[in-house]
Amino acid sequence: MKITGLDVEFAALPALVPVWYGQVNAEQWQTAATAVRDAGGRLVALWAGKAIEDIAISQGGTRATAIFVAYVTPDGLFWLALPLTSHDGRAGYPDLSAAFPCVSRMQRAAAELSGVHAEGARDTRPWFNHGAWAADHFPLLQDPQALPEPVPGVLIDYPFVRVEGDGAHEIAVGPVHAGIIEPGHFRFSVVGEKILRLEERLGYTHKGIEQRMTQMVPLQAHRLAGRVSGDSTVAYAWGYCMALESACGTRIPPRAAWLRALMLECERVANHLNDLGALGNDVAFAFALAQFSRLREDWLRACKAAFGHRLMMDSIVPGGVQRDIDPAGRDQLRARCHVLAPDVRKLFDVFESHAGLQDRFLITGRVRSALAAQLGMTGLAGRASSQSRDLRCDHPFTPYDKLRVVMARHVRGDVGARASVRFQEVFESIRLIERILNEMPEGEVRSEVMLPEQPTRGVGWVEGWRGEIMVALELAGAEQGHRIERCHLHDPSWQNWPVLEHAVMKDIVADFPLINKSFNLSYSGQDL
Repeated sequence: MKITGLDVEFAALPALVPVWYGQVNAEQWQTAATAVRDAGGRLVALWAGKAIEDIAISQGGTRATAIFVAYVTPDGLFWLALPLTSHDGRAGYPDLSAAFPCVSRMQRAAAELSGVHAEGARDTRPWFNHGAWAADHFPLLQDPQALPEPVPGVLIDYPFVRVEGDGAHEIAVGPVHAGIIEPGHFRFSVVGEKILRLEERLGYTHKGIEQRMTQMVPLQAHRLAGRVSGDSTVAYAWGYCMALESACGTRIPPRAAWLRALMLECERVANHLNDLGALGNDVAFAFALAQFSRLREDWLRACKAAFGHRLMMDSIVPGGVQRDIDPAGRDQLRARCHVLAPDVRKLFDVFESHAGLQDRFLITGRVRSALAAQLGMTGLAGRASSQSRDLRCDHPFTPYDKLRVVMARHVRGDVGARASVRFQEVFESIRLIERILNEMPEGEVRSEVMLPEQPTRGVGWVEGWRGEIMVALELAGAEQGHRIERCHLHDPSWQNWPVLEHAVMKDIVADFPLINKSFNLSYSGQDL
């Protein structure tokens, strides 16, 4: 398999979805970006690390590492590696932000964590480092078994972009908010109530998850993956386990695959119910919050009865699932579907007919399809702006290849469109859950995972409720103790946080909470 115009041999990885891996040089690195963009493909993730080939060895004061990128084309996912070597403490690679604007923050994160720099990039401001470590300290280049004592860096006033002119002023919101949400700073430039510009600063709770991954046993790291973002524990755990199973050449039992999909759709329903209630509440329609909160609570209780945990945490394990679905819980979940669908339908009709709610939803926070495509908008929010992409439809694997998912979509790209997509996905997920419960094959629910003797890599790629989650995993061989060399976990919020800055332009400050909730992006998922 090849990328058009790129003379590189790609090796297919054993995975449920079509995935290819190849090494490139600097010229090919740029050629690939242009070719993928021109062919309508997209960039999923960029990260840095030490590749499992001997291209990344630190010796004699020389820092050697690699920069990685994952692209998606209609043929599947392409994982490219560009080896980098530096003798002066800096390793550089060609900037990709001209082809894919969404990569800018990923490049800034790689610079702070791994000491690699995008040459020619316009934005090189710090992203993760708020002064927690020195500027010449790169966390992911440290020996995970002998980490040095952290030395705080110098606190620097973050250089927000200023908007000047008559009547223009700034409003600073956060990073501490009046609630239990995670910290994020939002700097508004406004005239009166109209927003001229929004700039975000995140990374206040950097947790060191990717460093911690390299300290964990591969067969146990799924538990940490499932805690990257609590509302997506199923998607992240499945993504990690899929990557591990890909690296180890493990086939899971068919019933286990169906149970994983069942849990993923249950997670999707729970989050959409939560968001629909919150969207109503943000326009002073407390009735919606009360009703959707009631439905979500009943749904989570059914999930606990079926899987033993309300959020299904630790239910997906390497080789399959932790336990089979409880028969009584299965019946409770099926009964809950029969009740939930008509109740949500009634609430959908209420939303559509409520003039005050529609007045706040329509045209607010609009992202037109051309801008969405340019910025790489993805997932639920992307589908509300004509970006018709869903891994369950585009690259279906068991059981989605048999279920034939109907993709939810909208063209208007505003708050109302994102709410509409949520409603559509709730109805579709209920249909999928009922089919899975009725058609799921019998059999074992877990296979043994044997770690390989030689270094290897694998990819997990799952359509979570927010969008596609990708996990890139590199394992050392038996001689190195089967350790995790690198595990990069990518959240779709990396793509969509920058879009939010554009979505609020020309709206009023009072509508920001509503627009923000209509995206409901993850702080934790991109603050690893």
